[in-house]
Amino acid sequence: MSHASHVSLDHFDHHGVAALRRTMSQQSQGVKEVKGGSESMHPSEATITGTDEPFDFEKVLRTAVKKLGESDIKKREIGVTFKDLRVVGMGSAASYQQTLGSLFNPRTLIEQINKMRRPPLRDILAGFDGVVRPGEMLLVLGRPGSGCSTLLKTLANQRDEYHAVEGDVMYDTFTPSEVAKRYRGDVQYSPEDDIHFPTLTVEQTISFAAKTRTPRARIDGISRDQYVKHMVDMLTTIFGLRHVRNTLVGDASIRGVSGGEKKRVSIAEALATNSLFNSWDNSTRGLDASTALEFVRALRIATDVGRQSTVVSIYQAGEQLYELFDKVCVIYEGRMAYFGPANRARQYFIDMGYEPANRQTTADFLVAVTDPNGRIPRSVGHSIPRTAVEFAEHFKTSDLAALNRDDIQSYQAEVTGQPHRAEQYKQSAKADHAKRTSKSSPYIISIPMQTRALITRRIQILRGNAAGQIVNLVSFIIQGIIMGTTFLKVPDTTSAYFSRGGILFFALLFSGLQSMAEIPALFAQRPIVLRQYKAAMYHPFVEGLAMTLVDIPVTVITLIVFSVIIYFLVGLQQSAGQFFVFFLFVFTMTLTLKAWFRALAASFTDPAPAQTIAGVVLLLLVLYTGYNIPKPSMIGGLRWISYINPLRYGYEAILTNEFRTLNGTCATLVPSGPGYEDISLANQVCTTVGAVPGQPYVDGNRYVELSYQYSYSNTWRNFGIVVAFGIAFLLTLLLVTEFNTAAGVKNAAMLWKRGAKKTDAVKEQEEEEKSKGDLEKAGGETRPGSMSEMEKAIAESAPKMTDIFSWQHLQYVVPVGSGEQRRLLDDVSGFVAPGKLTALMGESGAGKTTLLNVLAQRTSTGVVMGDRYVNGQALPADFQAQTGYCQQMDTHLETATVREALLFSASLRQPQSVPIAEKEAYVETCLKMCGLEHHAEAIVGTLGVEHRKRTTIAVELAAKPKLLLFLDEPTSGLDSQSAWAIMTFLRSLADNGQAILCTIHQPSAELFQVFDRLLLLRKGGQTVYFGDLGRHSTTMIDYFEQHGSRKCDPNENPAEFMLDVIGAGATATTDRDWHDVWQGSEEAQRLTQEIERIHAEGRQRPAVEATVHSEFTTSWTYQVKELAHRDLVAHWRDPVYLVAKLMLNIMSGLFIGFTFFKAKNTIQGTQNKLFAVFMGTINSVPLASQLQVPFIRTRSIYEIRERPSRMYSWTALITAMILVEIPFNILGSSLFFLCWYWTVGFPNSRAGYTYLVYAVVFPLYYTTIGQAVAAMSPTAEIAAILFSFLFSFVLTFNGVMQPFRLLGWWQWMYRVTPFTYLIEGLLGQAIGKSEVQCSDVEYVTLTPPSGRTCGQYLQNYISTAGGYLTNPDATSECQYCSIQNTDQFLESSFNIQYAHRWRDLGLLFIYVAFNIACIYAFMYLFRIPKSSGSGFSWLKKRLARRR
Repeated sequence: MSHASHVSLDHFDHHGVAALRRTMSQQSQGVKEVKGGSESMHPSEATITGTDEPFDFEKVLRTAVKKLGESDIKKREIGVTFKDLRVVGMGSAASYQQTLGSLFNPRTLIEQINKMRRPPLRDILAGFDGVVRPGEMLLVLGRPGSGCSTLLKTLANQRDEYHAVEGDVMYDTFTPSEVAKRYRGDVQYSPEDDIHFPTLTVEQTISFAAKTRTPRARIDGISRDQYVKHMVDMLTTIFGLRHVRNTLVGDASIRGVSGGEKKRVSIAEALATNSLFNSWDNSTRGLDASTALEFVRALRIATDVGRQSTVVSIYQAGEQLYELFDKVCVIYEGRMAYFGPANRARQYFIDMGYEPANRQTTADFLVAVTDPNGRIPRSVGHSIPRTAVEFAEHFKTSDLAALNRDDIQSYQAEVTGQPHRAEQYKQSAKADHAKRTSKSSPYIISIPMQTRALITRRIQILRGNAAGQIVNLVSFIIQGIIMGTTFLKVPDTTSAYFSRGGILFFALLFSGLQSMAEIPALFAQRPIVLRQYKAAMYHPFVEGLAMTLVDIPVTVITLIVFSVIIYFLVGLQQSAGQFFVFFLFVFTMTLTLKAWFRALAASFTDPAPAQTIAGVVLLLLVLYTGYNIPKPSMIGGLRWISYINPLRYGYEAILTNEFRTLNGTCATLVPSGPGYEDISLANQVCTTVGAVPGQPYVDGNRYVELSYQYSYSNTWRNFGIVVAFGIAFLLTLLLVTEFNTAAGVKNAAMLWKRGAKKTDAVKEQEEEEKSKGDLEKAGGETRPGSMSEMEKAIAESAPKMTDIFSWQHLQYVVPVGSGEQRRLLDDVSGFVAPGKLTALMGESGAGKTTLLNVLAQRTSTGVVMGDRYVNGQALPADFQAQTGYCQQMDTHLETATVREALLFSASLRQPQSVPIAEKEAYVETCLKMCGLEHHAEAIVGTLGVEHRKRTTIAVELAAKPKLLLFLDEPTSGLDSQSAWAIMTFLRSLADNGQAILCTIHQPSAELFQVFDRLLLLRKGGQTVYFGDLGRHSTTMIDYFEQHGSRKCDPNENPAEFMLDVIGAGATATTDRDWHDVWQGSEEAQRLTQEIERIHAEGRQRPAVEATVHSEFTTSWTYQVKELAHRDLVAHWRDPVYLVAKLMLNIMSGLFIGFTFFKAKNTIQGTQNKLFAVFMGTINSVPLASQLQVPFIRTRSIYEIRERPSRMYSWTALITAMILVEIPFNILGSSLFFLCWYWTVGFPNSRAGYTYLVYAVVFPLYYTTIGQAVAAMSPTAEIAAILFSFLFSFVLTFNGVMQPFRLLGWWQWMYRVTPFTYLIEGLLGQAIGKSEVQCSDVEYVTLTPPSGRTCGQYLQNYISTAGGYLTNPDATSECQYCSIQNTDQFLESSFNIQYAHRWRDLGLLFIYVAFNIACIYAFMYLFRIPKSSGSGFSWLKKRLARRR
């Protein structure tokens, strides 16, 4: 018999449930009338028919179940039994942080090979027995790392990430493999993170889940749409979501519903899928006590009404919450310490020999007994279990274990004794399947139905992100206008043939390039698709198909606008047929490239390698299209790439489509000009490829055939090939999506610094691996970093404080738009004394963190009124530097070790005059004080939640704060034991003279007792109480009881009592204004007198002086040195970033080098060299995008934590980041140079200048321009989009794609574009001042007038136009080469002069200097807080809003 509490169904939304009752009554009334109303009614149905009896919602649901029984619709339920369950995972042998050096270390490679051959294994769980019946709720408790998540995943049949799962697990009579294969949607696991599509509304999210799991057989034969509507109405009502039905779910960057509401959306989504067995993993993380209680009440309702089986793991569970469960399972280091009735667990452990602390909740007590430092042994006659193994053995021999075994057997007998039950389950599952769905499939709707549902959802996602679609369309319009005006009305002469090829190539490629930007978004949605695939909502491949289908109309609209702008601005061939062929190929190519990039993303588990490969593949696609290097010029060994390049077929089609009707007037006839006025066409010839003697024009068909080996007759063959590529890429996408959906599971093992002493690194691991038996049997309930050592260190070294910080009549008002203001703090007074631990409490939204920020001078907006004093005198100028502030978010540089993080803080926040040895010694003391000495060499980013929180506190202590320590929510997200460890540590600090003010989210009674004083706020930032708590909080309780509150129950948590009394929390109300009560109380008057007394005493002492008289403690050069060292180490420990950078350079260098391998000195060869240089400069786009990510990551650490602490100047940070990034980029570009320069065949004698420009100055340029764009961007995604857009200008106007003479109005852009000078310098030096030898096809053959030799005839022309003859003495078939040297070619076509190379180098340095100035300027204007009246504040606000 279960003793769990149950919950009424209108708990969350009384009005909503009432409205739903009326709706359902009316619907039922309608059904009754249709049927004629002559039948007799069952008593329970009377409530449905609209009679005057009160509507009972639960009865309606039970009637629905009864109707299921009366109809042919079969109801099913499922429980789970497990015997001797053992889960084996990969052992965490001491792992070291990877570095660039370790990647290339042979020893590391050997270690990796050995690990793959003999993976270290360990038991995560062992010896678990139990049963969860339908209608039961099981609570799983244990410390972090004990195996709670593993048990939940295993019971929910999610076994993929484990090495082995052994033991007998049965879902009624089904094996786990049967459930996975056929009934996967009935058994679900809900992870603790609420990940949803942020641009869907709450209603859309829930209705999608209901739609994909709508059964075929439905009560009263209602339609699928009606079923979905009923489902959504019911779930949004029960879970109190009606008021946010049409609100976006949102995420970190898109505003949506609150955290508690998002949690309820997750529950509603899971319940909408009709799953019968649910595992909820730590789903109350980050919720306050009242919201957590609401969540579990909702689960209780679902379990009771739907006869579900529910398993939940929770940290810091309150007593009311605990009482809602039927059973509890306590896990101690992977062993089962208890499994049985929830109401008997407390007594079981008391009988075992442990006692709960005063007012300790049952859940906290059950977790505490598994913690050697947290439990309190009682003096009993017998020896009590201490290790995990002993706990498990003790339970096995207990009466409760026997009861558990009987329960398992009785349930198994119940299930196996009723063979019809299994058959009924199968029939019920089959009846749910849609007509054309395989009855053995886990999916219950057919693939066409899934496709329809996913298409609808994809459209909703796009609608929710309408701004994104508009920005995309606008970017196409702007690019179209820019490119169209650059090539505005190209003339029909041969001089524009190359330009026509360029604009067609750009049109084909641009839209495909946009799809590369999708890669990060595809990875972001993968966890959602994976979760819904495991819930058997749909095949993952259908998601890929739906995305493609929805893309088609969006792409059509975008490309029609883009194509019309480009086509008619440029003035391409004006015939409808040619325009539609152009559009058809641009459209088909876009879809093909999108499918390719999506398939590529789907093949990887991490975005970084996907983007690197995408970049290299894009380079190959561009190189082997035939625009940069025509097919005849490609080297044989790589020509095959052009045959597997879809872009090449598309380019051939649109190029031949354009040129087939083009007869270009010859721009340069040879010979022409002075002295050749009377020459007939018979003695002139056009120099353009494809010219025929005697014709003043060049046939476009002949031009493309000779230049590119392209033919218009291949157009529809090419269309077929492009479509075939598109289909192949789409099929690859669907296939890979279906079988590679699993997101890369990150291993959460702790990592250590390379070279750390083996003992340090392994101690922690061994502690976990061993059962800790020896330590504990010795009787010492301690662990490394034990309390005695910690307390000793604190007593010796904690900085003593003697000054009292106070504040009076604080008001804080912030603007909220439309000229309105909101008051966040209202007349708050108080003080913090040394040696006292003061709690700052209140419900969510009461202004706790706001008050902390105002007191710590960390507000950047709004107006603060009132006074803040130290000893009754004005705050010292460096108040921020003399206080420590531990934020709720543990923001640290992920790659630093704990010791390095502390030393960095000490180095920059303690005065520079303190010797470094003294700072290092104090850091060691702080490590001891915080119990971190055995984690000193651990990498901060891999620490567990508790040690990360300790590190945050240690970093502040290392700064030696003289006045005060502020902490914001130091126990948030911790389990009860870690929270207790942190609070006892703070208590020790306070006992040794520290003054501490700390906000805390509804703590347990024992945590609450740690505090000396309390400042309690209510919504609106108004004081409700300030004063001592007293022993067991009696002073505070007496205050409320004396002023008319209800009595506090002896077993009630005082923290929950006071919040309930003042009307905080979700369901609490109050009958009086406690702020008014406080203002009129004696206690408030006593507080005013106390503050006045403190001020009077303090003013007799000298004022607290500023320790530093400049803004920062250390000099600017010292800051740069420390920051550069930190950034260098961070880069070194991020080998993925560095290897991606270096490999991108090496691979592109080799590809470009071998594509233009040993380019000859012909005209085409010279052009190939030009493109070899041009393509090399494009490399800077992915390289700059890469470096923006670490720049923005480091900047956010500065903005969140280090700037408010006045650690260092922002200019020092920028300087350090520039200095550290440059050497790695110079190294990368040097590797590119080595792979590229000699492969293309540039001369040795000119390598020096080229190396200087390409491998030294060019990295300086793209590093600084990349960082300048990042400096003004809020996120890396926006930085990448901005950078690509700006870079398109640089590439378009440098005179290569469109020669200078044809740029028209845009010639001013040519002058200001840095790439103009970069390319001029590189090309002028590399190929200037060289002779050109025409190849056979490049010679122009012409006939001189009779009686004259070729030399005589062309002498004047060659002297003005240049070029040379091979047969000056011949009288017919003169072989004329139009270019004699490269200078003539470069200057006439590209406006490039060899003589300008040193000028260009100087100009590049000026551009670099300008970029550096921009980094500082943009950082100052966009990211550094200034007064609200400053000129750029409006622009910053707009950008922030966009973000």
